[in-house]
Amino acid sequence: MEHAPAWLLNSLIYLSAAVIAVPISKAMGLGAIIGYLAAGIAIGPWGAGLVTNVEDILHFAEFGVVLMLFLVGLELEPRRLWSLRRSIFGWGAMQVLGCTALLMLVAMACGVGWRLSLVGALGLALSSTAIALQVMEERNLLPTPSGQAAFSILLFQDVAAIPILALLPLLGAASGQNSDLAPVEYAQAAIKIIAVIASIILGGRLLLRPVFRWIARSNTPEIFTAAALLLVVGISALMLLVGLSMALGAFLAGVLLADSEYRRELETDLEPFKGLLLGLFFIAVGMSIDFGVLRESPGAMALVVFGFLAVKGAVIYTLARHIQLPLAERPVFTLLLAQGGEFAFVVFQAAAGAHVFPAETASLLIGAVAVSMLLSPLVLVAVDRLLLPRFAGSGGTPLEEIAEQQDAPVIIAGFGRYGQIVGRVMLAEGISTTVLDHDAEMVEVARKLGYRVFYGDATRLDLLRISGAEQAKVLVVAVDDVEQSLAVVDLVRAHFPGLHIVARARDVTHWNQLRERGVTLVERELFESSLRSARSVLQLLGQPAHVARQTAMRFRHHNLALFEKMRPHFKDRSKLIATIKQGRQQLEEQMAQERADQEKRDTTRWVD
Repeated sequence: MEHAPAWLLNSLIYLSAAVIAVPISKAMGLGAIIGYLAAGIAIGPWGAGLVTNVEDILHFAEFGVVLMLFLVGLELEPRRLWSLRRSIFGWGAMQVLGCTALLMLVAMACGVGWRLSLVGALGLALSSTAIALQVMEERNLLPTPSGQAAFSILLFQDVAAIPILALLPLLGAASGQNSDLAPVEYAQAAIKIIAVIASIILGGRLLLRPVFRWIARSNTPEIFTAAALLLVVGISALMLLVGLSMALGAFLAGVLLADSEYRRELETDLEPFKGLLLGLFFIAVGMSIDFGVLRESPGAMALVVFGFLAVKGAVIYTLARHIQLPLAERPVFTLLLAQGGEFAFVVFQAAAGAHVFPAETASLLIGAVAVSMLLSPLVLVAVDRLLLPRFAGSGGTPLEEIAEQQDAPVIIAGFGRYGQIVGRVMLAEGISTTVLDHDAEMVEVARKLGYRVFYGDATRLDLLRISGAEQAKVLVVAVDDVEQSLAVVDLVRAHFPGLHIVARARDVTHWNQLRERGVTLVERELFESSLRSARSVLQLLGQPAHVARQTAMRFRHHNLALFEKMRPHFKDRSKLIATIKQGRQQLEEQMAQERADQEKRDTTRWVD
């Protein structure tokens, strides 16, 4: 083995540590992230010392965070991202500025200089995108109000990191230890940034789809995977070239491809790489914890860690109350954003390089951030076991998860107002069902009413398998979130083609998206109830009950036929509007003619 290349030995070490530590951590109920961090500590400089080049590994492993944000971007269409602009720049700015201001004031009150207080506060105000998004993905928290708020804040932090890094040379120059930078250099840097972002946006809109279409026609899956990786690597390199965040550029590229026909293929190809590289990133974080600094000044380290966690936690919990997040979601939201972030490593290293503060101070702050990232998953376990049951009012009873293979003929995904009615009809007919819902409060309420509902996310393939999707006859897709509904349908179409789908559509757009995926049994949730209300109005205006019923049924048949005509044009706004206007005019003329014919028959009958 003495002649084995270094990369082979390192791969053996990383994989062995992960394979041993992560299953043990999962078995103890601590989660995968703690397992990766423990593996990094064990093999790092302060453990067995098997790996010493921590910086190189950390830089390489950051690509896992980049891939993760690219995949998150694929789930957000540009118009949906635009709808989040207020939460991104509103809540994000409140979190970053609020935490920075309070941390700086506390540090200065403790006698720390203003430059060190400012840079330390800016770095510590940032949160770990990798840990937060990984935890939210595992728990399916992204569709929830707290998940959307946390994602918006994390995205703002990635944007805010750019001016933070730009500020460091100025602070170094102001301290008299760095030379002044020419205004021309700043102008050139700004032009580069604008040019790169513009090229990503224009290239994503004009070039990426034709390129992926050309590659897909070659029928070589491995080249498509290589092209997907090349896209992310290329954009990351461009962003690094102008001093921007790699993750931000990858996220932007993902958003530009979110509404493309290759989204699912890209997700499938990149998901394994993301998982492995994120695991490597957490291992590298574990290795980067400097226990030497912790040993030399344990009091200072403890003060910094618990101090900034307490200050950030207070600000973030206040923000959670301000944006009126559900009470049960606030503890996890606060904890995920209170911890330090991986970008703080870059900020503090750059600050030391710009002579804003000594290297020893940078080591202390970096160690504090790494310790907070280690503590957060541990505290999260305690929150799950001790605090959340009280918030949910469950008395500490754990949610029932599917542990055994189910064999019911009907699976209901989502047990809200729509899914409950379907479930009650099945129950009345003696038909067994397997019900899935990822809302913990809904599961608890349904349990109290006597329903057997499992806590789970129907977009997980493993959960669908154990729910009996391979043997079941019908899947009722009744989840509230449109994107999650479509994700369930795509998953079932790909892996369980024999399973019949009955779906609920929130609106016309959702109905068209489901029909485009081949789902024919789609019901708009308000359509039938609206027709019944229209019948009641006609009867109150004097129409006989049977006439009002015929009018409503005639409108129903016409509307369904019109929808079938509109479906091929639902992406073409002009043709869609023209079809709607034509259909409405035809209906009005038809109804007017029928009223005239009825009046003529009534008149003839009266004369006779």
